[in-house]
Amino acid sequence: MTWTTRPRSKSAGIASIRQGEGPNVFLIHGVGLRAEAWNAQIDELNGEFQMVAVDMPGHGESVPLDGPATLAAFTARIAAVLDQPAVIIGHSMGAMIALDLAARAPELVRGVVALNAIYRRTIDAKGAVQQRSNALSNSVSQDFEPTLARWFGSDQSDARKACEYWLKTTDFQGYSAAYQVFAEEDGPSDDLLQGLSCPALFMTGGLEPNSTPEMSETMARLAPRGKAQVIADAAHMMPMTHPDQVNKALLDFVRECTT
Repeated sequence: MTWTTRPRSKSAGIASIRQGEGPNVFLIHGVGLRAEAWNAQIDELNGEFQMVAVDMPGHGESVPLDGPATLAAFTARIAAVLDQPAVIIGHSMGAMIALDLAARAPELVRGVVALNAIYRRTIDAKGAVQQRSNALSNSVSQDFEPTLARWFGSDQSDARKACEYWLKTTDFQGYSAAYQVFAEEDGPSDDLLQGLSCPALFMTGGLEPNSTPEMSETMARLAPRGKAQVIADAAHMMPMTHPDQVNKALLDFVRECTT
């Protein structure tokens, strides 16, 4: 799989890759990445669906937020370019936004997928992510090797190299603002999950220490139409490292939501 930069269209300050025809599938990446993180999913699903992968505000070619960085602000900016009902798929912080969007604008969401989503971090995990956020706030540059090690271990794959490039070339202030929101949030509320009216799929990796299988399983139990799936040998970057398994689950789910 290659992670070549793709052409974009722009609307309301949000840049997006659009490919394919059919029911709308809307993809939101995680902190520090860009729309090309979904290349494997775009290529697999565009034969049946219109795939729209956005750059989060302050990432890729999207402009940063013009006010305080909050989850609601990220959601509102991204929702502004959602011009028809869609299946919303988010990864990591993108999963936070996807679930928030499903609660705020249910009329636009035919189904929601939360990949590697967090829910009620442990005290140790809260402390670690807040420490990383504080370090970003107090610096003007960043050593991304610890981040890449958390995501990929020592594997020097093409996916790792692509993420390293995206991290090093992203707007630092945009990255820092998004990471602050990611660190402060603790996952969707129980009320939000219990109020979801659409089908919801929660997926993570069995080797994921921060967005654990237990988190996905708990969220799936709370959502009225929720289900969980765990890819046993995957970790945080499974849309890139385990595309075949992720794509099969997504294809089955999107078909279920759109037929």
